Amino acid sequence: MKFVSTRGGAEKVSASRAIVMGLASNGGLFVPEKFPQVSLSELEGMIEMDYPERAAEILSKYLTDYDREGLLSACKAAYAKFDGDPAPLVRLDDGVFILELWHGPTCAFKDMALTLLPYLLRKGCDLCGIKEEILILVATSGDTGKAALEGFKDADGVKIMVFYPSDGVSKMQKLQMCTQEGGNVNVVAVKGNFDDCQTAVKEIFASADCVEKLKEHNIALSSANSINFGRLAPQIAYYFSAYLDLVSSEQIAMGEEIDFTVPTGNFGNILAAYYAKRMGLPIRRLHCASNENKILTDFLETGVYDTRREFYKTTSPSMDILVSSNLERLIFEVSGRNSKLCAKRMEDLKKLGRYEITAEELAEIKQTFDGGYADEETAVEAMYDVFVDVGYTMDTHTGCAMKVAVDWFEKNKKDETNMVVVSTANPYKFPQDVLYAVTGNDVKDSFKGIKRLHAATAMAVPKCLSSLKDKTPRFTRTADAKKLFEEILEFIKK
Repeated sequence: MKFVSTRGGAEKVSASRAIVMGLASNGGLFVPEKFPQVSLSELEGMIEMDYPERAAEILSKYLTDYDREGLLSACKAAYAKFDGDPAPLVRLDDGVFILELWHGPTCAFKDMALTLLPYLLRKGCDLCGIKEEILILVATSGDTGKAALEGFKDADGVKIMVFYPSDGVSKMQKLQMCTQEGGNVNVVAVKGNFDDCQTAVKEIFASADCVEKLKEHNIALSSANSINFGRLAPQIAYYFSAYLDLVSSEQIAMGEEIDFTVPTGNFGNILAAYYAKRMGLPIRRLHCASNENKILTDFLETGVYDTRREFYKTTSPSMDILVSSNLERLIFEVSGRNSKLCAKRMEDLKKLGRYEITAEELAEIKQTFDGGYADEETAVEAMYDVFVDVGYTMDTHTGCAMKVAVDWFEKNKKDETNMVVVSTANPYKFPQDVLYAVTGNDVKDSFKGIKRLHAATAMAVPKCLSSLKDKTPRFTRTADAKKLFEEILEFIKK
């Protein structure tokens, strides 16, 4: 399997090269030259597999230069770090299920890929003959940063640096990152929002001068954001696993179509579901759930992507994003893989703050996708209603997704297609906001919020979160978005 850039060029690279590079040299995102197919008979054969076996099976379709047994061994090691089933499916109501993706080391769905990415990157370097030390740069809206730090801490031949918006993450997310252990890690707050962090990191990747200066220190750049196909590929697996769990529990018949509702900021999580559909997984529709920063909702309705709008800080901070990087991969596909057009649109986005797709392209997107959003009030209502009705506690991002799923069923009352709502974070990562949603009580301190949320829900408190109370932050630096490379140079010289 070869990979090409969404922005064209003659460059065709192996999976290992795509993962090590992270971003194509022309700034585009790597995509597979074609989508591998999984037949219904192959799906049947995966029913009796455990999660690591299923993940390795899907990954082997794309990562053809990796050893299959090595992938399986890596998946088993990665998912052994999870608390039980890495991606359990919970029945909420008739035809409605929750896919819980937060049972990993940092209590967020990013663990599903970032516990595995260190192996993919290290092995990729070996396959490509790369001897330099790897510097991983991460822009995070909250969860990716901690998951990447935890995955790569003290990894041989790797340094990792995480940038987060100074006032754009929850207290628990900030504590998770700033107390991170490991001798090869660094965390810097950035003045601005997530888009400022992401743009600055992308500019460093695209700068020949920055890359050359790092080479002088025997360092090569890579990424752990979902712009890296090594982050995206493991996420495809849990959509297959959810489907297989529905079949094995006799909720659906093999071949029957289902829907997914996915809370989405950078478009990576829902893009992985789209890739699963393109591979042959019987998915009917994908419901894209946003918060008040509903740029994706508007795009899926109008075909116009316009970042020139007010930015909202919400209680679902991992979705507080206006530049959804992975949407570029979808635009590339629906344009007929027209890389020149894709590159022009991304240039328009950078220079003008907007681009527009054709009516035909929008119609193709609408065959699979629809969008919805929840404002702060309606997200709280969705979380409260589910808690009161069935006793299930969800985080703020999942609350947005639940609101969108409920809206879909209200508009399509005769729809009997099974719906899987993707849950992306443990509720205790946002204890005050979840406590307010399910009880109406408001507390200022996060750890009091954890205590009272536990009293209200009896849900187990993850030790990795409760123990943060006794940890002293290691990283306290704040930098301007235009000076991140200076921070990088200071870090690598240590």
